Amino acid sequence: MAEPLKNLLHPGVVLEIATHLGRSAAAFDRERFIALATHDLDALELMQRSRQICDAFFQTLPEDFPAAAEILQRALPRDDVPGLSGWALLPVNQFIEARGLDHFELSLSLLRRLTPHFTAEFGIRAFIRRDQQRAITTISSWTGDSNHHVRRLASEGTRPRLPWAMRLPELIRDPRPILPIIAALIDDPEDYVRRSVANSLNDIAKDHPDLVAEFVAAHVDGASPERLRLLRHACRTLLKQGHVEALANFGFGTLSGIDASLTLGTPLVRLGEHLRFGLGIRNSDTAVQKVMIDFAVHHQKANGTMSPKVFKWTTMTLKPGAALEIEKSHPIRPITTRRYYAGAHRVVVLINGQPVAGADFELVID
Repeated sequence: MAEPLKNLLHPGVVLEIATHLGRSAAAFDRERFIALATHDLDALELMQRSRQICDAFFQTLPEDFPAAAEILQRALPRDDVPGLSGWALLPVNQFIEARGLDHFELSLSLLRRLTPHFTAEFGIRAFIRRDQQRAITTISSWTGDSNHHVRRLASEGTRPRLPWAMRLPELIRDPRPILPIIAALIDDPEDYVRRSVANSLNDIAKDHPDLVAEFVAAHVDGASPERLRLLRHACRTLLKQGHVEALANFGFGTLSGIDASLTLGTPLVRLGEHLRFGLGIRNSDTAVQKVMIDFAVHHQKANGTMSPKVFKWTTMTLKPGAALEIEKSHPIRPITTRRYYAGAHRVVVLINGQPVAGADFELVID
């Protein structure tokens, strides 16, 4: 069984924080900090634990933020000297976010310094919300940093809909200010950074699909294999939705003369087993067609309606008159993000985002 997430901030981490801060500042009240930070810690969830540790910083670090920032900076790892790293830096992010907004450049500089040892993607967002133009001006300069963690922070920290983090409503409304950051990192040598760029574009696509399709159109011609993978991943939501311009960017045109039939191998599926089906497809058109084949499982909900979930299948190029059959086996097994309900379900095959064939099946839960 997986260890509870809250245990990422356990009493041992608090002791580690106290040790490094004590080395960084001789006057730091180590014992008081430990008592405050560990009070009833076991009863708290992860973010509650982090907030409690952050509150302990408020009561034991200097009220003068530059002085507190200097202690925190000295407590970071340097050369071969260990220091604050990993989940111990989550409450540090929160402390900088809460105490450092009136010390803009100092705070952003400190967040940049700590990100190689954990991440600062949560901490910088309050600064973007406080003064977006000023923050993005500073963050944009990080795209040329020699450290790939800092470059990723420029992309990940400015994502309009970053999971677990505060939303950035102004960037949700108008994401164009971060497009230069994305463009600067689109060919980053690190896959770690490029994945963040793709996720940021996918965030934007949820609110501005045409803008992302336009951005991709401007960057897809002559793209390297690495950039092409990034752009495809960035458009994953748009491709599943059948967005015409997004499909066209990758050579998937409007369907013409495609005949499809679906054969269901398992009209009854027990939870934990596989849904099996086959697709017959023929290109009766006179032109070669590039097709992207996906499928959607329409799951039963508690109120009796159905909710579709789209899954990737395959892509292929069909010559005029070409016909073939392919098969798929899809597991219907318990997962933490879905509650299953017995009864009627449906599988639908989509080609270039358009539904072309479907069949009903029954889900049995013992």
